[in-house]
Formats: sequence, C-alpha cells, structure tokens
Amino acid sequence: MKNLWKEITVGNMKLPHRLAMAPMTRSRALTNGTPSELSPEYYGQRASLGLLISEGTQPSEDGQGYLNTPGIYTKAHIQGWKKVSDRVHQEGGHLFIQLMHVGRISHPDNTPHHRQAVAPSAVAPGEQIFTADGMRDVPVPRELRTEEIKDVVDEFRKAAAAAIEAGADGVEVHGANGYLIHQFLGENSNVRTDEYGGSVENRARFAIEVTKAVVDEIGADKVGFRISPGAPLGGVKEWVLIDQVYEYLVSELDKLGLAYLHIMHLGNESLLRKIRSVWSNPLLVNRAGRQIEDISTDIDNNIADMAPIGAWALANPDIVERLKKGASLNEPDRTTFYGGDEKGYIDYPFLDK
Repeated sequence: MKNLWKEITVGNMKLPHRLAMAPMTRSRALTNGTPSELSPEYYGQRASLGLLISEGTQPSEDGQGYLNTPGIYTKAHIQGWKKVSDRVHQEGGHLFIQLMHVGRISHPDNTPHHRQAVAPSAVAPGEQIFTADGMRDVPVPRELRTEEIKDVVDEFRKAAAAAIEAGADGVEVHGANGYLIHQFLGENSNVRTDEYGGSVENRARFAIEVTKAVVDEIGADKVGFRISPGAPLGGVKEWVLIDQVYEYLVSELDKLGLAYLHIMHLGNESLLRKIRSVWSNPLLVNRAGRQIEDISTDIDNNIADMAPIGAWALANPDIVERLKKGASLNEPDRTTFYGGDEKGYIDYPFLDK
C-alpha cells in the first residue's frame, strides 16, 4: 500500500494520502434539515481521512427524498454545517458537502412542502421508499417544464454558495445513484423530446449546466462531480448509450477544470479506462464491494489517483492509523446505518480506547 500514503493536490487542497471518506447517507439530521449536534463529532472523528465528502445534502425542499437528511438552503442549515466544517478543520481535515437533489426518488410524506416530486419525465422508478408510516411506493413524479429547469440549476448554485458560507472547502455535485442528474442521463428515466432529452448531448445538458453554474459561483477548484455508470438505483439501469453518454459528459466536465471526478464503479472496466484517458485532474474510484486489502490496487495500476471508502470509514474513524499499523478493523453494523442516535454513529471504538 505504499502508493496509498503519497501526498496529492486536489483542487486547492494538499492532502496527506490517497484515501478519502465517501459520501454516506446517515439520516440523523433534525427534521428541518439542520445537521444534528452529533454531526460535528461524527465528521471530526474521521478528519484523518483528509478529504471528507459529506452525506447527500439537499439544495432545496424539492431535493429531499429521505427522512432526516440534511439541507444547505436555509440559515439554520448553514449554521449547522458551520459547526461541522469548523470541527473538521480543527482536526486537520477538509470537507466537501455533497449536493444531492433526489428528483423522483422521494415521497410527499418525506418533504417539508409535501408536494409531488419533480423529475425529467413523469416515470415512476418502480420501487419503494421508507416513510414515517413504513415502506411506501414511490409515486409518479411531475415532469419539469423546460423553463423550470433553470430554476433547479439555480438551486444548485445557491446551495454551493451556502456550503462555502458554512465553511466547507467545496462541494461535490451528485450525478450518480439514480438521483436527479442521473435521471436526466438515463434512457428509461428521461423520455423528454426537448433539448434535455433524446441525444447524448441533450441528456448530458442538465449535468453540465448545473456544474457550470456551481463553478461560476464558487470556482472550479472547489467542485467535484460524482458518477455511477450502470447503477440500478431508482430504475436507472444500463442503457444502449451508456458509454457514449459518460464519455461525452466526462470530456465536457474536464473542460471546466474541476477539482476531481468521483466514480462509483460497478464493473464496466473498459468505460473506466476510457474515462481515465480523457479526465485530466484527480480521479477518485470507489469500487462496490472492494476488500480492504485491495484498497490501493487501482492507484498502483494507475487507474485512479485516490480511493474513497464508505462503510469501512463509518466503522473505523481512525482507519488511517489502523491501516498504517496493520491493525484489525471494526466491522460495520448495518442495522445502525440509517437513523437513530449515537449508536453506530460516533461510538465506534478507536485503537487507543
């Protein structure tokens, strides 16, 4: 793992190694979307990972899909995230807040305004979502009117500005895992006939417009982008144009000079190598189901520059020290991943405790 411990510059950050904390939904925010008082401790405990990418954070009321997820569009949200960023910086880490608009992966019972979800097209994902009343079918969303799309783009821009006001080092635009930006890319989630549907260029248009708006607001060195080619969440499965869409999208994003590109990699090795060849800045690759002993393989093979980790970081706040010492790891308790209090959140033991 010697290459794992080499320094790297990402955007305007000089990081001490090639690990990072991947974004993980924890569903522990207050009901109004403000990070709870436990959040600074949770993120601060993991600051040795260098770059912490936060849980998905909604840029607007429409952007919320799940219960107790944080937002970044009110003064209370900004104040809550300021406590988190201050703690992370005190511990020597850097924080990127992930901007996640869920699009159709929502339910009116889970949002502050209780309105029908918005999406590229009025196509339900065909799955269920957890609500206060248990599991419910995800309803058919409302198709965004062409003239409304610029308003959603502006929500991302304002959220990025709010994140910087909250002291974050930058933001990650969530274009993955079946959420709104991913829905615009997909053939079975986007059946539009205007300039946001149909061709490869049209499908990528929303993602590019969002990213340009965020870059214009806070600077390219403070912006990352996440993709997950082939992710099935929300009915966005592999489609005929998958390689063409992602090659085009990545090549266009590369022109913006972003801090990094973050791939949730699900096995399309040829596409990963194509992306590697066209992307100029640091590439973060998170392989689904990767074993901890393989954490440095993509870096060693020059497929990636960094290796974000999710559940292992969740269960091992001092994982950097553990890996360097060859110490055993805590096993993640999946029953505590979503919701609850400090159990499975800030109570995982450190080596010296």
